Amino acid sequence: MSHNAARPAPPASPTPLRRSLGVVDGVAIAASSTAATTSIAIGMGTIAATVGLQGPALLLLAFLPVLGIATAYARLNRSEPNCGNGYVWVGKSLGPWPGFLTGWVNLVGSIIFLAYTSAVTGSVVLIFANKAGLDSLAGIALDPTSTAVSTGVGLVTLTAVTVLAVTGVRSATRLQFGLLIFEYAVLLGFCTWALVTGSQEFSLSWFNPFEMTSGTAFAQGLVLAVFFFWGWDAAFSVTEETKSPGDSARGGFIALFAMLGLFLFASIAFQREMSLPELIKNGPQALPYLGAKLAAEPWASLPLLALMFSAVASVQAAVIPTARGLLAMGRDRTLGPVWTRVHPRYGTPAAGTVIVMSIAAGIALLAVAIPKLSDMLLAAVNAIGLVVALYYGLTALACAVRFRAARRDGLREALLAVGVPAASGLVLLGLGVYLGYSYLTMSDHFELSPDNGWFMFSLPATIVFTGLVMAAVAKYARRSPYFTTGRGTDADALTLPMDRTAV
Repeated sequence: MSHNAARPAPPASPTPLRRSLGVVDGVAIAASSTAATTSIAIGMGTIAATVGLQGPALLLLAFLPVLGIATAYARLNRSEPNCGNGYVWVGKSLGPWPGFLTGWVNLVGSIIFLAYTSAVTGSVVLIFANKAGLDSLAGIALDPTSTAVSTGVGLVTLTAVTVLAVTGVRSATRLQFGLLIFEYAVLLGFCTWALVTGSQEFSLSWFNPFEMTSGTAFAQGLVLAVFFFWGWDAAFSVTEETKSPGDSARGGFIALFAMLGLFLFASIAFQREMSLPELIKNGPQALPYLGAKLAAEPWASLPLLALMFSAVASVQAAVIPTARGLLAMGRDRTLGPVWTRVHPRYGTPAAGTVIVMSIAAGIALLAVAIPKLSDMLLAAVNAIGLVVALYYGLTALACAVRFRAARRDGLREALLAVGVPAASGLVLLGLGVYLGYSYLTMSDHFELSPDNGWFMFSLPATIVFTGLVMAAVAKYARRSPYFTTGRGTDADALTLPMDRTAV
């Protein structure tokens, strides 16, 4: 039964879930674009440490396969709107095992991202505390570079964001739009200032990827750049709760192009104002450093405030789609029924949202084993970059397989439905394989360090291995019908508030 055929007629007046999630453009644009400030702040130093001053070139190159992935998402979403998106689409086209793995690595990667972005938020809050003259509290040094202290403060933010996600996304979207306006104004203002007054000479070589002589650095930089764009697909997690599947695609494409423009503008501005050693040294604090370099207080604190707002929005943007992906897997019985519990008042997957927050909090506490925040961030970004490449790549290949008959419908249709998604998916999967091999061969021992290849490989490898174990549990213990048909359960399997007549 098709999704549209199964769903009851829309109610006469909006119900709680419809009121919360009806404006999917707002969810996509606000969530991903606001989170883009965090990527700029913590990413410019990270990518500079990997590829030097070729950051703009890598961002442009990474955009091409990501755009191909977005094309695949839009086409698959029109064919089968489902909040599980890649998990459902890959399962139907490539088989239930790669389908489950797609859903699993996406969800685990999102939870890890939640854990580490919480630490970023805590770090920024601590910088503000230091600026206010508060350097210690109850005998604890409020050190922004301390993983332990930053994590503790960040978990308070994660709890507050979780409450907001449970009570409805409409209010979350309004908050994100307010933050977005402030962040863009600050970021564009300071970047324009840096672009005009920067002392570092602009060079076209910044856009030349052939300036990089290391294949490993190129692959790692490209995966990092793909990770920067992560989040544009947030709208597809609420696609069942919109009036038209086309809303999700429109919101995703707008967010994606907005992120490209912002990333390129910011990367050039940062390199005009800062030398390569400055970019690498400041790492996650590059944006606050830019503010301090260009202006005196209190104006110098504006970029720091924008970073704090963006970090909060990044956490919020990850909580919402993660819980909905788990809901899709729960109703297929590939995961437990707890993930299908919908709040009777707010119409959101409340239980799943709270559990996701709790797991992310636990991971954040475990991450204290890495003493420096910058090391923790680099390790997380590299690991999640490989995971993102895996599930984006599989989803794109699923599009090419599902619509392979379109190759007989003319050149344009063949390219959009088969050629572009297949090429984009193969590029990302190939990068992931090459980078994984590079990690395995770059070290001769295991060490908890972002410079240790075995450690860097172990993170995504563990995610994939646990995914295969959980898939076996779903197939043989839960006896999920998903592993028989490869199809996701339709949205009408659960009676959601949006499907009821408003009281």
